[in-house]
Amino acid sequence: MPDRRRVLVAVDGPSGSGKSSVSREVARRSGLAYLDTGAMYRAACWAALRDGVDVTDPVAAAVVARAVTLDLSTDPDHERVAVDGVDVTAGPDGIRGERVTSAVSAFAAHPGVREELRARQRDVMDAAPDGCIAEGRDITTVVAPDADVRVLLTADADARVERRRAQVVESGSGDAVEVVDVRAGVVGRDAADSRVTSFLSAADGVVTLDSSALTFEQTVQAVLRLVREVQRAPEGVRR
Repeated sequence: MPDRRRVLVAVDGPSGSGKSSVSREVARRSGLAYLDTGAMYRAACWAALRDGVDVTDPVAAAVVARAVTLDLSTDPDHERVAVDGVDVTAGPDGIRGERVTSAVSAFAAHPGVREELRARQRDVMDAAPDGCIAEGRDITTVVAPDADVRVLLTADADARVERRRAQVVESGSGDAVEVVDVRAGVVGRDAADSRVTSFLSAADGVVTLDSSALTFEQTVQAVLRLVREVQRAPEGVRR
């Protein structure tokens, strides 16, 4: 599509809403870079735990966030997260293992951490030549409020719990994950994160997409239509 314009896409949503898998697939089909901002917070948190830093200490956490070297692939077909050169993409000791999962909300709550990592996220988006789709907690309102497409992807609790359970099993960080444990994690994570960022209601200009009754393909198509509408529009014309 040589005539397509560069487009920035921001996707927010609660845990288990499907924003990661949907955003990755939309990036794949539309030729955009893909940024998982949650993985960036998890990677920095992994570094703090490695160094024995108290993740509840705002000063120490911010020091780690500013000092750590993070390498996140933006290729939707190749997931890779490295911290100071160490691949921490997968496995029980990686960024989606229980140790990081139980600590990342506290780590990410600190203003100094969020300020540093938001700046890095904007740099990644700005560097993508054809555009980028970034997903996370406050992308539509804080990181990229001027994105061409802004979507709040949500789903009811039952759907989110089941999606999260399947994700944990697939990642290799849990072979037999009890639904009750996953539900507690999803609800707890949302409650903790909602104290520092808004992702449960759409801001002005943000499209709300409830995927509770939609298949994965239907959800992808809904977001893809918004993206392609902008890609095909003349420069200077917003959706």
